[in-house]
Amino acid sequence: MKTIINTDNAPSAIGTYSQAVKVNNTVYLSGQIPLVPATMEIVSEDFAEQTQQVFKNLVAVCEAAGGNINDMVKVNIFLQDLANFATVNEIMSQYFEQPYPARAAVQVARLPKDVAIEIDGVMELPNFS
Repeated sequence: MKTIINTDNAPSAIGTYSQAVKVNNTVYLSGQIPLVPATMEIVSEDFAEQTQQVFKNLVAVCEAAGGNINDMVKVNIFLQDLANFATVNEIMSQYFEQPYPARAAVQVARLPKDVAIEIDGVMELPNFS
């Protein structure tokens, strides 16, 4: 049985998808881009600010699913410029505690709304809820 996760504390879906889908104690998080939930506008052109907003959005979806960002076991990071990877690492360390999730980071040609970063992932809740 699957449960659709939805929160007003993260950007609403701008397509045919859900913010996250929970199956048993596994939560599949859709990609988050740096939209401010209240305005659905990009937070800024600054890469670090975009990255912070993406992580804030991920935190909100994780909490709506009954967990927290440290319950994420896999993170996929999509960047328009892989040269920004060091900034991602620095900001990611502000949100995650060890042991860190598995991770992939790839450079892509283009992201929705021409943002510089998108992150999705998988979360494993410690208990069924």
